[in-house]
Amino acid sequence: MDEQEIELWPEGPPTVIEGVPPESDFKGPSGPSIGTAMKRNISRPTLTVFRPDPARHNGRSVIISPGGGLLIVAWQHEGVDVARWFAARGFTAFVLKYRTRATPADAEGFAAALAGLRANRGAVIPTAQTPRSTAEIIRNDPNYQHVRDAVADDGRRAIELVRARAKEWDIDPAEVGMIGFSAGAFLTMDVATDPRAAPLAFAAAIYGGETRGKPVAADAPPLFAVVAQDDRNLIRILEGLHADWSMADRPSALHVFSRGGHGFGMIRQGAPSDRWIDLLGDWLDDLKR
Repeated sequence: MDEQEIELWPEGPPTVIEGVPPESDFKGPSGPSIGTAMKRNISRPTLTVFRPDPARHNGRSVIISPGGGLLIVAWQHEGVDVARWFAARGFTAFVLKYRTRATPADAEGFAAALAGLRANRGAVIPTAQTPRSTAEIIRNDPNYQHVRDAVADDGRRAIELVRARAKEWDIDPAEVGMIGFSAGAFLTMDVATDPRAAPLAFAAAIYGGETRGKPVAADAPPLFAVVAQDDRNLIRILEGLHADWSMADRPSALHVFSRGGHGFGMIRQGAPSDRWIDLLGDWLDDLKR
């Protein structure tokens, strides 16, 4: 498979996230993604292209938005590994390295910041008290929305670029879908509810995503959504996303797994959530019937 990196904004993005140190790579420090490749302090967003074997090429494409809380990009298990899965099935896949918030440039300071975030998550939330929107999770953070809007601009620019260069990759500009994980899923749904261009061919929201009260358009893309029941911060938000799509009479599928936690991506844990990618494959096949 041929890999190619393309800058989204060669002359600089239309908005700036201030105070971001130089980009760096690191390994996941804990959880299911421990030891996997990740990136942080991103100011120069890019697309990395993964092209399928010509014998399997189907003319469809997908933009992949890894997660990371807008602080990091989970590059491997929610990006590259997903792209390779799609490419093996004939899709031309594009991994989006979108902009992030600033984290401490030195490794020790960054580790301390991550430890603080984990400590602030607190105890398990009773089901009745689980949040229904990110507004209930992100409070008193005036910079959060600016970053989220900037990242959504990166997503829209990625779609624009893929469609503009569709002939180069021999893909159908009307068959560009998008899948996101966690923060990348919120990015995906921000774009799906406000594309500012032709709608996506499909949208997949993996443990993240919401409409934020925006109406779901009559031509909104088919939605595939995944969450684990023990992902307490996201379970009701994903249920709400699916309900919004369903109430708008748009095609939608929600898979709620009894176990899996958050951030599993392509990592097999021996949990029910391991099946999500197989279900996605079946769903994508069904879209073309």
